[in-house]
Amino acid sequence: MTPALDLIGLAKSYGALRAVIDVGFAVPEGSITALIGPNGAGKTTLFNLITNLDAPSAGEARFFGQPLAGMKPVAIAALGLIRTFQTARVFPGMTARENVLTGAHLDVRQGAAQQMLWLGGARREERRLTAKADSLLALARLDSFADMPVTELPMGGQKLIEVLRALMARPRMLLLDEPAAGLNDQETAELAALLRAVRDAGITIMVIEHNMSLVMGIADDVIVLDAGSVIAQGPPAAIRNDRRVIEAYVGAEPDRA
Repeated sequence: MTPALDLIGLAKSYGALRAVIDVGFAVPEGSITALIGPNGAGKTTLFNLITNLDAPSAGEARFFGQPLAGMKPVAIAALGLIRTFQTARVFPGMTARENVLTGAHLDVRQGAAQQMLWLGGARREERRLTAKADSLLALARLDSFADMPVTELPMGGQKLIEVLRALMARPRMLLLDEPAAGLNDQETAELAALLRAVRDAGITIMVIEHNMSLVMGIADDVIVLDAGSVIAQGPPAAIRNDRRVIEAYVGAEPDRA
């Protein structure tokens, strides 16, 4: 079976700094894969290379077998590969529902003329997309905030809004960069339930995350980066006790230093 995402020798250098070094792995369709590692390991840089926000120095990424080299980020999104960012990026001056609806731009079928004249097709499409946005808000237990200005939501709520906006784009795969940042324990539990539901609906997920409790609770596979290289890959139970991973996070023991 063709993997959802296949990275082959992906690398990035900034002068003498090697930020990503010969990274290669495959993400199976319909799975949740966690990408973890200490700060500065190259995790976000790797996401930028996959989505062509930054051009790789070597190697390539393939999405369901299609090479992504040279494609603009908007074209990659149109294929169904959608990403979020470390910092919540919401649109001020809009409600939570309106922010979620902005993710539907790839799903709009009515042309500008139909929308401007508010023809029947445009009205039906707006009702359909609004119902979808409301369903996602309810799934994340944010429906009571639908009409609230999005900037009045706590940071955790804004991070969830960004995930919902990505889901509105009808993704085949989500790249989530620290979606649990700023979430309290209850919000993190709700995020975990949301991500499991998304996976069970057939959408592949790859998530950068520092919350190890969340990672160990949702991931089918865990990939560990350190200093730009993959040092371990496997199921959560194996990664939890991997000596290389422990040393990457806490440093080598004195007798091994």
